[in-house]
Amino acid sequence: MDAVSCFEKKTDDTIAFVDLKRQHEECATDIETVVQSVLARGAFILGEEVRKFEQEFAAVCGARHCVGVGSGLDALFLAMKGLGISAGDEVILPANTFIATALAVTHTGATPVLVDHDPHSWNIDPRRIRQAVTSRTRAIIPVHLYGRPADMDAIVAIAEELNLDVIEDACQAHGAAYRGRCVGSIGRAAAFSFYPGKNLGAAGDAGAVVTNDAELAEWLRRARNYGSHVKYHHGMLGFNSRLDNLQAAILRAKLPHLARWNERRRLIAEQYREGLRDLPIHLPEEAADSQHVFHLFVIRCEGRDAMLNFLKSRHIDAGIHYPVPIHHQPAYADGCVTRGPLTYTEMFADHLLSLPIHPHLTDGEVQRVIAAVHEFCEARGAVYKVVQRSRRDVLPTVASRPADSAALAPTGAPQP
Repeated sequence: MDAVSCFEKKTDDTIAFVDLKRQHEECATDIETVVQSVLARGAFILGEEVRKFEQEFAAVCGARHCVGVGSGLDALFLAMKGLGISAGDEVILPANTFIATALAVTHTGATPVLVDHDPHSWNIDPRRIRQAVTSRTRAIIPVHLYGRPADMDAIVAIAEELNLDVIEDACQAHGAAYRGRCVGSIGRAAAFSFYPGKNLGAAGDAGAVVTNDAELAEWLRRARNYGSHVKYHHGMLGFNSRLDNLQAAILRAKLPHLARWNERRRLIAEQYREGLRDLPIHLPEEAADSQHVFHLFVIRCEGRDAMLNFLKSRHIDAGIHYPVPIHHQPAYADGCVTRGPLTYTEMFADHLLSLPIHPHLTDGEVQRVIAAVHEFCEARGAVYKVVQRSRRDVLPTVASRPADSAALAPTGAPQP
């Protein structure tokens, strides 16, 4: 199953990992109206829809400024460029994240420094951050992985003590909140992706930087548009990374649904947690003081590839986020630094499985997924020995295990 096919219906009864067809059916009238309006006006690059979306999304994030750009990768890259991060600098980020987080650092000329994550939150471990800091460290990128906010108070405290910038990677966390504050409003800047499968997705690639820093926002507006505020007058060496009017109009049509869609995701997650809690799998935890928006519902289990195949046989799409850690990717054979052991990153790569979750999943479909996971675990018989988990013992032990069936190529579900 590749990144594209996860968006397509396979058979009439397949439970899709992401169902953009159902989403469009809900919003079709509004989207078609705004798209026709943009087409009729003939204004496609930047423009009024972009300006209005930026205002509206900044308000949702509790921030002063939003600058629309071409993608989430561009948002991370441009935010760092605007903060002066460049060759010779180091930027600390979690090893368990989509490669775009590291690529953005690399494209500035800086070096991505990978550290391990906390085994309970699956977000970057602040203790590992402190241990990884050197005289070359310029910034920290906490990723709000799968929609759960990172431990921002601890991360910001380290950054303030050591005079580092914090750039939030909020590409999976639209509408999430940490101790009453919206993600995206806590660090110096934050990057969002509006890739179609996100909690708030466009009809193609799109992204934004959110910030409370007026000077940075002004730099970003020029940088995204060839370094220009006035056509054919260029005060800096800029880039071409602009959120276009059509995508902004579509995002504006979807934005009023975001809070309700996120709440539906949270309800589905609760159904999964309730229905799967007695099985020998580790379920995602939710901090009492934060609001997880469940871009993904990721479980940890033994026999992951066998379960993926089994779910496919029951017409249920699932994914893997992420099967190959960044430091094992050929692209980063010598382009990144690992600092400290990556125990959990290495361990989890073979055990993580993402179950279908999207706001248009029906209760009946959720129960089908739960039933299929139960069926898989029961079919394996006395394979697992359930143990009490602690910070040092975070995976179930295996008493005896038959050979897994041939695994699917672990390309997983959609990109970040």
